[in-house]
Amino acid sequence: MTAWTPEEQSLFRETYSLVLTAGDTDHPGVEIGMAVVDGELYVRAYRGDRSRWYRAAHDHGHGTIRLGTVRRDVVLTTDGLVLPAGLDAAFRGKYGAVAAALVANPQARAATIRIDPAPA
Repeated sequence: MTAWTPEEQSLFRETYSLVLTAGDTDHPGVEIGMAVVDGELYVRAYRGDRSRWYRAAHDHGHGTIRLGTVRRDVVLTTDGLVLPAGLDAAFRGKYGAVAAALVANPQARAATIRIDPAPA
């Protein structure tokens, strides 16, 4: 799997949210918060694994992310994830009290997606 560059990781840490589009569509996507742990990018669906965009990510397994003018094709992993120990803390550290729905809610924790850059 291709890794995020240090510059991309900094952008993820410094930017409040990204826009995720699952599949090969021009759909506008969903704006969502993200966290980086050990160089890996994660998002969570606070409504759980029944949310429409989480299901699309699960079903397609690929898509695009946008942060401002940066657009990147990505691989979306939903199954078999071993969540890193610092993920909840990363969400709390970035979003403070707003992260409670992503951290304390078991449905949101179960709807975690790892986002990796698509191979060139």
